[in-house]
Amino acid sequence: MLIRPDALGSQLSKGLRPVYTVFGDEPLLAQEAADAIRVAAKADGYGERQVFTVAGNAFDWSAVIAASQAMSLFAERQFIEIRIPSGKPGKDGSEALQRYCDGLPPDVLTLVTLPRLDKTQMSSAWFQALDQHGVTVRVDPIERRALPQWIAQRLARQQQRVEDGEAGQRTLDFFADRVEGNLLAAHQELQKLALLHPAGVLSFEQIEAAVLDVARFDVFKLSEAVLASQLARALRMLDGLEAEGEAAVLVHWTLAEDIRALARVREALDAGKPLPLALREARVWGAKEKIFERVAPTLSAGALTPLVQAAQICDGLVKGLRHPDWPAEPWMGLRKLALMLAQTVAGPRAPRYSLSAL
Repeated sequence: MLIRPDALGSQLSKGLRPVYTVFGDEPLLAQEAADAIRVAAKADGYGERQVFTVAGNAFDWSAVIAASQAMSLFAERQFIEIRIPSGKPGKDGSEALQRYCDGLPPDVLTLVTLPRLDKTQMSSAWFQALDQHGVTVRVDPIERRALPQWIAQRLARQQQRVEDGEAGQRTLDFFADRVEGNLLAAHQELQKLALLHPAGVLSFEQIEAAVLDVARFDVFKLSEAVLASQLARALRMLDGLEAEGEAAVLVHWTLAEDIRALARVREALDAGKPLPLALREARVWGAKEKIFERVAPTLSAGALTPLVQAAQICDGLVKGLRHPDWPAEPWMGLRKLALMLAQTVAGPRAPRYSLSAL
């Protein structure tokens, strides 16, 4: 049974299942989910705990099987935790996990923790065995658009909130900008606010003074921001990526790939191909697919040609080749390219901005 982290508390209150699997790449939420399962298990009498960490193909799975079948020495029930940091138990591990699930006695509760899994891993026999015998908690990152609401919910847990209306939304957006991509740090900043201020309404000035700029940016999230024409956010992300030491070549490659994909989709559409086929042939999927579905039909080949040329010029900039019409500094060139792409996607009626204005 696959559930989200926010549904875990309700499920635990209805009675414990024999196997819990927590997987995902958001450390804070994964840790909180695993802690909630541990607390519930302890409260229900699972007093003895054994932890196994699967490291490499040489891991001895027989020890895990034996532990599940052995009588507890210190408690009537035992809690077994299996950590698989790589997300790949291997052939022997796959078979062992299936045997493990089929032979679990009623006095053993198991927690399996895993990183983010792809579709193939989630379709594997070992993962399906875990899911069929218990509860699977999928932990996804909190996207930027959902981050203000997540912050508001966390503030409510500590009896704090922002002002009502537009002022409060501005405060939440400011908070989100400061902690985007770094949920562990966001949690720490929330705890700081609980220590600094009593329960009740927090003003923008209080949050501005307390919350540090701890945002961490992903180059692929930058791509989504540019394609969504979120200019200020995209430029802020570029500033963050530069400060974090990200390679300018990688940032350029990501933006250039988006431009080339848009050009390929437009070419396919002009050739009479349906949009779904054009997107598939251009290898566009996931979050970008929805953006491309919206913007690709509105763009002409003539509008995309200058972008392709700009991407070629910027490719030279990040590799040390100067161009008379472009900034000499690679990251300024990347900002110009991002701005050109964002404004082209936004359409001719959108406001025009220059780098100096932003």
